[in-house]
Amino acid sequence: MEELTIGFNDLKDLYRSYMPFLKSGGLFVRTPRQYKMGQSLALSVTLPDALEAQVVTGKVAWVTPHGSQSSSPAGVGISFIDDKSQLGAQIEKLLGGMLNGADPTHTI
Repeated sequence: MEELTIGFNDLKDLYRSYMPFLKSGGLFVRTPRQYKMGQSLALSVTLPDALEAQVVTGKVAWVTPHGSQSSSPAGVGISFIDDKSQLGAQIEKLLGGMLNGADPTHTI
């Protein structure tokens, strides 16, 4: 299974990439590579101020192709499937009230 690595420098960056509307959560990963819907991937994620990465497996649930009509960057949204480290819960705790904000994201 292919592994993607993503690190977040701050909470705003994490907010822009988190996808709370997916059942178990998910993250948008900027990448010029093309992936297929439903493709399984492993994500190595480093949250802001974390010392080490956490790995979660997921499936491609969202694709923003290069050159899309929106101003969103090219990449894929990965829906968490096997989240043993409770990454989704950790992200929601970190983001707290930001999740209800109106700031733009890389998703919808």
